[in-house]
Amino acid sequence: MSELGDKIKGTTDKVVGSVKEGVGKATNDAELEAEGKAQQVKGKVENVKGTVKGKINDL
Repeated sequence: MSELGDKIKGTTDKVVGSVKEGVGKATNDAELEAEGKAQQVKGKVENVKGTVKGKINDL
């Protein structure tokens, strides 16, 4: 996946994860809340991956 694609996927994962976490908290669903937190971390990793690809391409 390209730098931009990774960053878009990362941002999407962070937003969806945040929504899942919020819904999990609101409904007292610990599993959904944890899933949301994990998806947010995944999104952060995707963003870093995209940034690294960009830096490598700049060399």
